[in-house]
Amino acid sequence: QVQLVESGGALVQAGGSLRLSCAASTSIVSFLAVGWHRQAPGKQRESVARLIRGGRSNYADSVKGRFTVSRDNAKNMVYLEMNSLKPEDTAVYYCGMSIYSDLRNGYWGQGTQVTVSS
Repeated sequence: QVQLVESGGALVQAGGSLRLSCAASTSIVSFLAVGWHRQAPGKQRESVARLIRGGRSNYADSVKGRFTVSRDNAKNMVYLEMNSLKPEDTAVYYCGMSIYSDLRNGYWGQGTQVTVSS
């Protein structure tokens, strides 16, 4: 069983930056897709960013140009660099990895809280 542990969530002011990290308990080389979802209070969980092995990436329209997803296969880590944060970015952020391009059927962590104050 693969375990994913997110870290880096914090309280930050609007306009600030955060870097979320996701550590996997095993090698991530075999995972075709890695990425992040988030869930805000009272809202449905949504996809934020996805990175396909080979370099293709997808982002939610609301974070394009501000967030960047990356992976380090040597360290078994996935990251989410978040800049120009807005109060509407407040949510629990979940890291996911899958051997398929669709992350929904992959492995997920327990989440890390990001709170952006205005």
